[in-house]
Amino acid sequence: MLYNAFRLALHEIRRNVMRSLLTILGVVIGVAAVITMVTIGGGATVQVTEQIASLGTNLLIITPGQRMGMGQRAAAPPFEMDDVDAMGREIGAVAAIAPISSRPVTTIFGNANWSTTVMGTDNQYLKVGNWALEMGREFTDSELRAGGAVCILGATVRRELFGNQDALGSKIRLGKLSCQVIGSLHSKGQSTIGRDRDDAVLIPLRTFQRRLAGNQDIGLIQVSIQRGASTARAEQDIKELMRKRRHISASEDDDFTVMDLKDITKMLTGTTQVLTGLLGAVAAVSLLVGGIGIMNIMLVSVTERTREIGIRLAVGALEREVLTQFLVEAIVLSSFGGAAGVVLALVASVLAAKALSVPFVLNVGIVIVGFLFSVGVGVVFGYFPARKAARMDPIEALRHE
Repeated sequence: MLYNAFRLALHEIRRNVMRSLLTILGVVIGVAAVITMVTIGGGATVQVTEQIASLGTNLLIITPGQRMGMGQRAAAPPFEMDDVDAMGREIGAVAAIAPISSRPVTTIFGNANWSTTVMGTDNQYLKVGNWALEMGREFTDSELRAGGAVCILGATVRRELFGNQDALGSKIRLGKLSCQVIGSLHSKGQSTIGRDRDDAVLIPLRTFQRRLAGNQDIGLIQVSIQRGASTARAEQDIKELMRKRRHISASEDDDFTVMDLKDITKMLTGTTQVLTGLLGAVAAVSLLVGGIGIMNIMLVSVTERTREIGIRLAVGALEREVLTQFLVEAIVLSSFGGAAGVVLALVASVLAAKALSVPFVLNVGIVIVGFLFSVGVGVVFGYFPARKAARMDPIEALRHE
């Protein structure tokens, strides 16, 4: 019986191809929109996770002052090198620790100039931040101790100043400081907030303090925690140590902030997942609209085929057989729409991922759910017209003109 109902459904669809295509258009758009939105949202979530992971492994970031909202911080004294040494000495879970001071500077080489950020730090910065040298070398111990006039360029600065030329050994100016290029970093691209992570120049911390800042302040400390160690425990130990070193009483709030990169990751991925869910829910509304379209056309079809239904009932067809025929027809229509929507979604997702520069991450589960939902739409919105056809009075149906 189901096979015959399926054949009859295909026959009716072929008989009114254009109407059938217009009928399933809403389902096609709905399925495609839901799958595309969820796929792009999943790619954005993966991209956020990868970008944050590229900043470092088990990373804690310590900054002076408390966050006040809208990017503002309460005034607080900067860190000192003794604070960095104390963390490395007293916090057993520390794998690497990097002091950082920075300021914006205009870099100059020949006729080229570029405004960037100069960061005073040491070789631990490369380890903490998972940075790799594309060419050249790290700072030597003597350069770090004596404050040598040497620098390592980020990929953006190297490109803007040197283009395709070899930068190693060249002299550039960082404001009033002249330094020799000893290396350049592999590119990491944009961060999740749109900042170019390659737009920076690294110099020895002592060079920065003596030649650019004129003080011994440290504006930021990055700490990488050993694999397997608890970052939450390390964070608490750092807070206790810094409160003691900065003479903060029990009744006073911290005048520094310790941020765990894992918490930032959870916050950002949670946000993208919520937005993906909302967009998917909005797109699913078009599926309901498509279902209403199917119900409307099926009601028209029942009216057009009233005499046919009357003849079938008069010659002995059961109500459930008529019900099955029209219900299968609605399901076949919605299934074709779901299949076409899946194909359209995959094409749209690939194109959108390339346009938005996010990874294409195919979620097989949402593809299956989208298709099954389209079938469910056919069942729900096809039942009422099918029941109407099955409950017709054969005599009244045969009188229909």
